[in-house]
Amino acid sequence: MTALGKHLLLELKDCNTELLNDLDYLKEVLVDVARQIGATVIKDSFYQFSPQGISGVVIIAESHISIHTWPEYNFAAVDVFTCGDVIEPRGAVKPLAEKLKAKSTSYIELKRGVLLETGIFVG
Repeated sequence: MTALGKHLLLELKDCNTELLNDLDYLKEVLVDVARQIGATVIKDSFYQFSPQGISGVVIIAESHISIHTWPEYNFAAVDVFTCGDVIEPRGAVKPLAEKLKAKSTSYIELKRGVLLETGIFVG
């Protein structure tokens, strides 16, 4: 069986609160990590909530990387969705954890658009 893409759901816990609320820094981090894993950055869009928290997405040619932060809980949720077999989304885990100073991380990876060898979807 093959899949159209991989979707990594990453939880970053006990992160640096100030970094989780720094829009420019988070934009820089996601773009940098996208490039580190070999993705082609197309565009980004970020929004800062009041009094705190940020949501953002970096569109990559291979799909997207998104982040949602809760500085009050020192927590960030990140999705790394890549199409095809060229980019490995798990490569984003370590640099994201380091850049946000996460003390604990966990993730699951899903195969999206699972196909039989005949090209027929499963499920």
